[in-house]
Amino acid sequence: MRTLTLRDLNRATLARQLLLERRRVGVLAAVERLAGLQAQWPPAPYVGLWSRVAGFRREALERAVRRGDVLKPTVMRGTLHLITARDYPMFWWALRDMPTWYDETHLAHALKAVEGVRELARAAPLTHQEGLDYLEREHGHADDLQRRRIFHAVRRRAHLLHTPESALWAGRPRAVFHPYPEPGPMDVVAARAGLVRRYLAAFGPATRADIADWSGLRIADLAPALEALEPLRRFRTEEGRELLDLPRAPLPAAETPAPVRFLPKWDNLLLGFADRQRVLPEEHRKTVIAKNGEVAQAVLVDGVVAGLWTAGKDGRVTVEPFAPLPRAARRELEEDTARLEAFLR
Repeated sequence: MRTLTLRDLNRATLARQLLLERRRVGVLAAVERLAGLQAQWPPAPYVGLWSRVAGFRREALERAVRRGDVLKPTVMRGTLHLITARDYPMFWWALRDMPTWYDETHLAHALKAVEGVRELARAAPLTHQEGLDYLEREHGHADDLQRRRIFHAVRRRAHLLHTPESALWAGRPRAVFHPYPEPGPMDVVAARAGLVRRYLAAFGPATRADIADWSGLRIADLAPALEALEPLRRFRTEEGRELLDLPRAPLPAAETPAPVRFLPKWDNLLLGFADRQRVLPEEHRKTVIAKNGEVAQAVLVDGVVAGLWTAGKDGRVTVEPFAPLPRAARRELEEDTARLEAFLR
């Protein structure tokens, strides 16, 4: 098997993430190509697409959200993402039994409450607190932590999605839910095979541990899906770990230039691997990813995280490199900072 260096993996992933070159592609195609966009912070998907899609305009994603073509469900790792409506059945069936913030006991309680909670949400958008109050009032769940775990299970099993308003550019990250139609039956192995195919197309080549870490599924849960995808391409890391990939997926040369790019909070490029060193040097990991799981806004220079950025209310961007940058990189950073400021205003 061919051995791939960290730089080989870096350029492969950047190409698949549309971060080597902005591509002119539609919003729905971009969201699907990236296997969803992390969406806890409402503006994050917009900045993420701006960094990847040529000519991207905020209004294009907002139209897709308002039309219902793009949804905001709880999917990978039990976290909020934007995905397309046509992808929702695959994501839901693939991740239905994903181990997350609740156990089998919580799930058993949740299943008893699913229909009642859906009825509440059909009548009017349901806030997180209203859901918790219902569980206490109608099902006697008084312990706050246990009630929250049960409601997390209810939301997933009842197909309660965040309302479109929370997915708009200026939306507030409020937990307000509306019921979405339950998808028709789908074979779980086929759904997981589709999910893994999306992952490898967006992040590969990758180890089994990488796929599990990104999805929230166990490695053992993924085995039938990986078997269904055979034949897969195989490589090795410099440490000897097996890497899986799709046939004919792009593998740019390691010396391919990588432009400066801005990543929003919780960008999946930084969360898509068990071993993130292809894009995030270990010495900067704790600076970028906090103990509480919050992922900072990062700047890529030559393909790897080289600093952080913030934006003021007026849209002015401040960049804090981890180390002095070469002159050419500084000039490129200044140019892309001006473009980002124009987009934010």
